[in-house]
Amino acid sequence: MILVTGGTGLVGSHLLYHLATQNENIVAIHRKSSDLNAVKNVFSYYTSESTQLFVSIKWVEADILDIPSLTKAFKGITTVFHSAALISFNVSDYKIMRRVNIEGTANIVNLCIENNIKKLCFVSSVAAVGKSILDTEITENNEWNIQDNNYGYAITKYGAEIEVWRASQEGIDVVIVNPGVIIGGGFWHNGSGKMFTNIYNGFKFYTDGVTGFVGIIDLVTIMITLMNSDIKNERYILVSENQSFKNVFFAIADGLNKKRPSIKATKFLSDLAWRFEWFLEKISGKKAMITKQTAYSSQNKYSFSNKKIKEDIGYKFEQLSESIKVTSKYYLKDAN
Repeated sequence: MILVTGGTGLVGSHLLYHLATQNENIVAIHRKSSDLNAVKNVFSYYTSESTQLFVSIKWVEADILDIPSLTKAFKGITTVFHSAALISFNVSDYKIMRRVNIEGTANIVNLCIENNIKKLCFVSSVAAVGKSILDTEITENNEWNIQDNNYGYAITKYGAEIEVWRASQEGIDVVIVNPGVIIGGGFWHNGSGKMFTNIYNGFKFYTDGVTGFVGIIDLVTIMITLMNSDIKNERYILVSENQSFKNVFFAIADGLNKKRPSIKATKFLSDLAWRFEWFLEKISGKKAMITKQTAYSSQNKYSFSNKKIKEDIGYKFEQLSESIKVTSKYYLKDAN
């Protein structure tokens, strides 16, 4: 039996659909405040029989920070997909991120060990991969350096990976995936989905910063393939293409039939923007839309290698333009 954490998030909801189509016995945990309708909506992207697939999943109310509820969810489980996480680039969220991302993962690992789980798949991030010193492609072998990854989200995802490697030391087979920016539908007010919402609403700015992107179908397909394989105790960067935010924003605008962003946000403008947002947050209490880290990230130019996953399982990624096109279609469906 399979346990999925983070089932009401972007990765978890798409993963659950693909697992359900394989007639797997699935338990998915959700918090009391979670929106299960968002998962049903994701299922509806794929099939007209989404309700039948949704009800085949056993939903258990639990929290990765609440050990008693989590212990109950582990009854009869043999494999675990751990995708639950808190994603934030706001300094004020650092403490809660440490709890959710590190302590929560430690709880999952401890229960995997206690219940002799056969295999654990952990969804990390390219944020937890060491950056390249010489502007060469970043690989899984790059050494982590906190000076190059000194923001809260990266630190907590790296800390979570350490907990997962602890599981491997205790005899649990593990695989870690490090996706780039994930392009996928259903969650339009946070994460990468916010890019679609902003551009749909007339967002005018772009940068020449470069990073790795991956489509949600590629991500969950690889996760399932790795879990069904003999591969263990490995991590994989999952990036279909390294692209500039300019090109991605333009492709999203085209997919949504909206005007392309037309103002290049230089480093100077980005610095002004995050400082202005910081000031507004201080006087209004409303979370900043642009933080120091997101401003810096939008200007950085990082290139990630997907050579290892392609060689190890022979995977061929979908073109990023197609992932954006499909996700744009889902956005328009939900907007109308």
